[in-house]
Amino acid sequence: MPQRFSISTVVFFVLMLLLGIYFAYAAVQGPSGILRRVQIEAETAELREQRDALQAEVDETRNLTRRLSDDYLDLDLLDERARDVLGLVRADEIIIR
Repeated sequence: MPQRFSISTVVFFVLMLLLGIYFAYAAVQGPSGILRRVQIEAETAELREQRDALQAEVDETRNLTRRLSDDYLDLDLLDERARDVLGLVRADEIIIR
């Protein structure tokens, strides 16, 4: 003879199933879920690349500033910057653009 489940047992198991589905969905799609974590890691990697590029730019600017400072003057760089900014040319030079 088959055993019949009471209505309260069926309701309990259905509620537990629904609760399990909800928690599984929250673990994947929720604000702290797996997909959000992957998205945050991708954003973090992109921001690190931007930070590294900006740091390289700062280092280059710092190097140029040091080379044009009073303590250490790079005459070749000074000549290059004066030509670029002021448009200076020596009399024996030909400009090709």
